[in-house]
Amino acid sequence: MDAPKLKDIPLGRIAPQGWLREQLLAQARGLTGRLEEVWPDVGPNSAWLGGTGEAWERGPYYLDGLVPLAHVLDDDALKGRARKWIEWMLASQRADGWFGPATNDDWWTRMVALKVLMQHADATGDARIVPFMQRYFAYQKRTLGTHPFRRWAVARGQENILAILWLHERAPDPELLSLARAILAMTVDWGGYLADRIVQGPASRFSHLTHVVNVAMGVKLPALRALLDGSDGLAILRRALANLDRFHGQATGMFSGDEWLAGNTPDRGVELCAVVEMMFSLEVLGRHYALGEFGDRLESVAYNALAATMTADVTAHQYHQQPNQVLATIARRNWTYSSEAPNIFGLEPHFGCCTANLHQGWPKLAASLWAEDDEGGLAAIAYAPCTVAGAALRIVVDTHYPFEEELRIRVVAAEPGMRAIALRMPAWCADPRIMVNDEVHAATPQDGYVRLRREWVAGDRIVLRLPMAVRVVKRPAGAVSLALGPLTLAHSPGEIWQPIPDTPGLGDWQVYPRGSWNFGLEVEAAQTELDVPVERTVPAAPPFSLKNAPVRVRLRGRFIPQWTLADNSAAPPPPSPVTTNQTPRPMTLVPYGCARLRVCEFPRLDPQPFDGEVFD
Repeated sequence: MDAPKLKDIPLGRIAPQGWLREQLLAQARGLTGRLEEVWPDVGPNSAWLGGTGEAWERGPYYLDGLVPLAHVLDDDALKGRARKWIEWMLASQRADGWFGPATNDDWWTRMVALKVLMQHADATGDARIVPFMQRYFAYQKRTLGTHPFRRWAVARGQENILAILWLHERAPDPELLSLARAILAMTVDWGGYLADRIVQGPASRFSHLTHVVNVAMGVKLPALRALLDGSDGLAILRRALANLDRFHGQATGMFSGDEWLAGNTPDRGVELCAVVEMMFSLEVLGRHYALGEFGDRLESVAYNALAATMTADVTAHQYHQQPNQVLATIARRNWTYSSEAPNIFGLEPHFGCCTANLHQGWPKLAASLWAEDDEGGLAAIAYAPCTVAGAALRIVVDTHYPFEEELRIRVVAAEPGMRAIALRMPAWCADPRIMVNDEVHAATPQDGYVRLRREWVAGDRIVLRLPMAVRVVKRPAGAVSLALGPLTLAHSPGEIWQPIPDTPGLGDWQVYPRGSWNFGLEVEAAQTELDVPVERTVPAAPPFSLKNAPVRVRLRGRFIPQWTLADNSAAPPPPSPVTTNQTPRPMTLVPYGCARLRVCEFPRLDPQPFDGEVFD
């Protein structure tokens, strides 16, 4: 069995700095740090703590974010909070290997719990985890014939396979690979479905194949299948992602799913669970293939979709977000399957799965920013300010990226020997530039990376500059989005936050616009870049706030009176080019992740001469 090209760095060895640390601290002070106090499903009566409460996925989901958050922040209080759950799990194992609440016998919930235990073991070296998992997988192998996968487990068996492969790496056993292949045979063939049979518009009925969270988890299955049967996982995966982009793609790098795959217009939503699960899949794929394209997509999803679907202070979240979101209110919308409240911001808008599962997004990104090769070299999966303590190299990454163009990397310790530091060159960057100890280095990427191989010593310095043009991205019906590096840009009509009375937790909110949202942009059909001013400031805390948006882009647009609401959402943009007799006016775009109300897919305006005055 071929191993992944890169290895993850043990949890806790990558420490977030700068704006990313502030984001994680906000999460620790907000929903993650206070969830047990305000949400009974993960309170002291949880069945995952031995109580009589919720016994399915919500406890493990919550821990799947709490554990990495505790360790990337090195927060003793959060570690202590996680420890009581882990100790209960370990103590719950029966003599035959089964564990968890006696009132729930679903394989799926144990898959999430195993991810928690794996992270705990990597961070702490807890010697109990390997024999615990050996007993569990021996039980699973004995009983699959009489207790087969069903429902969610059939759609999510790749999570089980991940845990088996983790154990096999630490305690090799051919029986484990036999079990992995048996589980592969009873798991949805995500590669075949997404590459060849995907639904090409909004799904009209429930199926595990079109459930957006299942899809986000299933994206990584072709890579795991290739490990077990030698198939060409990369070719299938690329076809699958291309289909998701073509039929359901959104400007943020995500695909729609409100709750089911929903097409590619910007009024369609995407579930927060799908966002964090897609990020995890991309983190796995980035290490597996060592290809820059997965890090490119990971940054786009994280710095846009993840950031925007929570309040800046991480005290409330949405269940569904829309790329063009001009109202976040309790109202009937054109969802494939949802209630009337999934795009408000609150504790539990719609189902509670996102309340439990949102916590993994930022911490796992921080823990996955860099990976190691077999020689102890380092490879960048995604960029953000951090320190990295690898087995042979320790580095500091000083940057405000993605809000600036430059990354400054300093080696603080290095073992003797030749090793590579592999820098990801984003596909959107036409002219990357690298300096090593003040000397220019060639920046021609291979597989999305430039590998700087040398005998590194403490004090060595790398400067990576990634010039960011304002790019024009084509969208359906002739519309356009604008992007700056990994950031999708959005026009905010302003936000009026209205509290919803008598709601639990830290508060539920509806959000209304302060002004008009329906503007088109003066962009020609053939344009690929815009020469417009870009203003940057040092990210404040919290970094993804509208008030303190660290990037602002100035350009011109015109009001389009015929573009209106439909089903309480911004209607899909009218086909471009659009004619309007309205006066041009200056517009300011900010990062999508800073705007909870926004438009990011704009109609193009029919070029028209204008001889009057442009009013500010």
